[in-house]
Amino acid sequence: MEGLISMTNKELIKLEVIQKVRSKKLTQRQASEHLGLTTRQIKRLCKRYQTEGPKGLISQKRGSKGNHKLPEDLKQKAVQIIWSKYQDFGPTLAREKLLELDHINLSIGTVRNLMIKNCIWNASQIKRKITHQMRERRSKYGELIQVDGSPHAWFENREPKCALIVFVDDATSKLMYLQFEEAETTWAYIKGVKSTVLKYGRPSAYYSDKHNIFRINHPNALSGDGLTQFGKILADLGITLICANSPQAKGRVERANRVLQDRLVKELRLNSISTIEEANAFLPSFMEKFNQRFAKTPKSPLNAHREIPKDLDLDRIFRLRETRYLSKNLTFQYKNKLYQIKTSRPTYALRKAKVDVFENKDGEVLVEYKKQKLSYSIYVERPLQGEEVHSKELNTKLDNLLKKKYKPTKRHPWKRKASSGALNY
Repeated sequence: MEGLISMTNKELIKLEVIQKVRSKKLTQRQASEHLGLTTRQIKRLCKRYQTEGPKGLISQKRGSKGNHKLPEDLKQKAVQIIWSKYQDFGPTLAREKLLELDHINLSIGTVRNLMIKNCIWNASQIKRKITHQMRERRSKYGELIQVDGSPHAWFENREPKCALIVFVDDATSKLMYLQFEEAETTWAYIKGVKSTVLKYGRPSAYYSDKHNIFRINHPNALSGDGLTQFGKILADLGITLICANSPQAKGRVERANRVLQDRLVKELRLNSISTIEEANAFLPSFMEKFNQRFAKTPKSPLNAHREIPKDLDLDRIFRLRETRYLSKNLTFQYKNKLYQIKTSRPTYALRKAKVDVFENKDGEVLVEYKKQKLSYSIYVERPLQGEEVHSKELNTKLDNLLKKKYKPTKRHPWKRKASSGALNY
């Protein structure tokens, strides 16, 4: 219908004001103040209304293409690339990879809309959030390092699951240490502490969960000094260990794990990385980009990392340490082996003596009495009894055992050789 005109509420208000100006009920200055326009614009609107009627007050941009509208061929190209390479990526990461690898510069909102429109990505529903007490970041870099392990299918279906050891600075959210390991073990965390201490210095404290790698959870434990192997090393280094009551308490490293489980998995896929060795070689460059993207500036410019004292023997500190008491024959047992102490001093001086047994990652054993090294020989190796394994290492231990090739006995049917058409028994 030719007489039908579509107008917005804003345009209807403008029509009413211009009509009052035309009928001398309002002055042009009053109209300009009412509509928020200049007097010159009011004159133009009155002129257009006189020549074209109400239609002249409608925006001339209606129905025309926007100056910033993307070409359709660019949209189709972006959608095809996302379908083929970034189908399970989120909009933010997909946009970064389109720019980095495919040189297509689109906004996050555009990529999100394209992915939703083409059913590549669905916006997740907002879940009901549980309120946890907020804790302010530490002000100094190196005051508190949050540590955690993240077991995950990092290589998807290309390799079995493994664990990623993660150290995050609380003040900056900076990744301090990343390393792939077969499982969360004491040695995996010791390796992380050694690497970060040598690179950055000694932090004030580490913040972890209550896994038995970090603390003794048995309430009535009577033997020992109340410290785990990890705790003993931190005590020797003068670093405090704090254990969180809940995963939410160490949210900085938990959120880092969640981001890494999304981004790092896809980075490993794009770079065709399928082994722990290749992944660990790739991690330094990934950490540098990650920290540039997500690290924060601390409130205080001071660095809380402390230098390593020159009198500290790091080779001695970064070992497992146990206490043993010598028998009358100067022997002690450690890991199903009987050790015989060799000494030129009178034997009665060492009877019932308390000695420290140190073991490095390669299984080399060092025995000390009052910080003096003792020579020894392994007298007899006893049969292996039930092995103590941490809960987080159990699956990896069983998987390694099951990997061993089954060797049938000589009398197994597979081994029986037919002789003259008959089986030999």
